[in-house]
Amino acid sequence: QLQLVESGGGLVQPGGSLRLSCVASGYTLRFYAMGWFRQAPGKEREGVSCISSTDGSTYYADSVKGRFTISKDNAKNTVYLQMNSLKPEDRGDYYCAAGSSCKGNVLYAINYWGQGTQVTVSA
Repeated sequence: QLQLVESGGGLVQPGGSLRLSCVASGYTLRFYAMGWFRQAPGKEREGVSCISSTDGSTYYADSVKGRFTISKDNAKNTVYLQMNSLKPEDRGDYYCAAGSSCKGNVLYAINYWGQGTQVTVSA
């Protein structure tokens, strides 16, 4: 059973940066596509970014393209989301997930979810 634990959230001013980490245990991430999702208060969960397990291709929602970077370190069994130039609308609970493939920026056929880490962007 794969377990995912996110960290790195917090309070940051607009224009600031955060790096989220998602550490996996129980099994290797090597064979999973990985995705980051976020859920703002009162809104549905949305796919932010996805990284393929086959060739490492990365995909981003239009709202974060050019500002966020997803990466995966198989040796550390960890997925990262580097978030730069943060905006107030980026706030929410961020979740990582493991699944079978990326459908654009959305992870498909999700097998496992992390518990989430909260991001607040405010002056």
